[in-house]
Amino acid sequence: MSVVSIPIVNKNYPMGCEDGQEARLIELGKMVDVRAREILDKIGPLQENALLATLCIVLADEVNNKSVSPISDADLKEILARIKEIKNKII
Repeated sequence: MSVVSIPIVNKNYPMGCEDGQEARLIELGKMVDVRAREILDKIGPLQENALLATLCIVLADEVNNKSVSPISDADLKEILARIKEIKNKII
């Protein structure tokens, strides 16, 4: 297990992650830092706990509203073919 220091709005937060996941965690931290700064730019200074709560709500809203791309007929046919292959191997 590794520990990475993630800077969010000029404060470092040590976070643990599996070995090899450090770069991914750093990239995610950068994304969170950008969103936090955007929030502060729009509404002004907040205490750390208020910023955290606001950031969580904003990110949850973004995840909730993210549209799922529809599955094409070709994708469905490929999935069905794969299911049939697996069925034939089982039977």
